[in-house]
Amino acid sequence: MVDQNLIATLGLEDIEAEQMLAEAFGQSVADGDMEGLLTAVGDFKSGTILAGKVVGMAGDDFLVEVGLKSEGILDKTEFDEPGNVEIGDTVEVLLEEVEGTTGTVRISKRKADRIRGWERIISENDEGDVIQGRVMRKIKGGLLVDIGVPVFLPASQVDIRRPSDIGAFIGKTIDAQILKIDTERRNIVISRRKLIEDERAEKRKTLMDRINTGDIVEGTVKNIADFGAFVDLGGIDGLLHITDMSWGRVNHPSDIVKIDQRIEVKILNIDHEKEKIALGLKQRDTSPWEDIEAKYPANTRVVGAVTNIMSYGAFV
Repeated sequence: MVDQNLIATLGLEDIEAEQMLAEAFGQSVADGDMEGLLTAVGDFKSGTILAGKVVGMAGDDFLVEVGLKSEGILDKTEFDEPGNVEIGDTVEVLLEEVEGTTGTVRISKRKADRIRGWERIISENDEGDVIQGRVMRKIKGGLLVDIGVPVFLPASQVDIRRPSDIGAFIGKTIDAQILKIDTERRNIVISRRKLIEDERAEKRKTLMDRINTGDIVEGTVKNIADFGAFVDLGGIDGLLHITDMSWGRVNHPSDIVKIDQRIEVKILNIDHEKEKIALGLKQRDTSPWEDIEAKYPANTRVVGAVTNIMSYGAFV
């Protein structure tokens, strides 16, 4: 089932996704690869997938017999590993055209692979399913991901917190959820963010059932504001307020913690209804005011440093 609300938040029309794929992979991909190539060629039609046999070499390219009067030529770049291709190998190719005057047979293995990949994706997956793919490149508005066919990952759906440079994901293998499948245009929109949000929701429920006030837990600092820091406890962010960072004076939270720093904090309060957690750092240590009268009895002479001078006195 498509999350239509989430699709709406992308601000992405069908035609935009089609244009993005066309820009990145050529108009033939956006049009379904082979639309409009239905010119008859003997017993075959352009746009037909044929089983071919590698019968020889033409320079660095491969000659492929497909049952026509002439062999087709496949550029070596049509293969992921051209060095492993051997004479006699069988490959599926798309018949693109047979030129009437010269009889030259134009074929493509990659286009055939994309069509087969599309058929496999459609037969094995539905909207809402989790898939795995490799990020290929940046395109306008997001990333192009190979899951057997090129699919679109909008920039807003890359992560919960939008990264400063989505290009850092290029070359990485990611898991994502299928948001939308357009069989007519052969377009697929996916979301990594939606998958992460669902996983975090499950972790959040588990965490809220497990933790108690007073527990010492470990988390990662994910965001810093003037009033404190948000610490990811593994599914939910807790607030470490600036007043709970140190027994001493804190000018700014960044003086105490840094982004992505792993810290141990004490759980001060849990609001199960609102799913809010208050955290403390200074509470892990004994308060300096505990047994203060025993440490500094009245009429005892001590040495201290002046930390602030006001109109009404000085702080030592």
